[in-house]
Amino acid sequence: MICLTVSEQQEKFVRDCLPPNGILRNSADYFYIFSDSTRLKILCALCSMELCVGDLSYILGLNQTTISHQLKLLRDNKIVGCRRYGKIVFYRIVNENVERTLTIGIENACPSN
Repeated sequence: MICLTVSEQQEKFVRDCLPPNGILRNSADYFYIFSDSTRLKILCALCSMELCVGDLSYILGLNQTTISHQLKLLRDNKIVGCRRYGKIVFYRIVNENVERTLTIGIENACPSN
């Protein structure tokens, strides 16, 4: 059953408010990054300071392979960047919106008092 209670003007207004499909796909890809608790742990840690895989592994209690796999995904999506110091690679947040996105997500996940 179709409900047709909106006027043509209302329909046009709503359609004009919708972002283009390409923007919506990119937004979905961005939010996908935040859909995994392991990635969230890594991002929260990297919001504190630049860290290498070994340090992330130790601090988060995860194996290095898991950390490296998630960092590759984050790097490919331009969320984190890295710098090499000898044989050690340090990772940091490079997307300025990540910390704000994390904060909003965590605030919305906390039960209201």
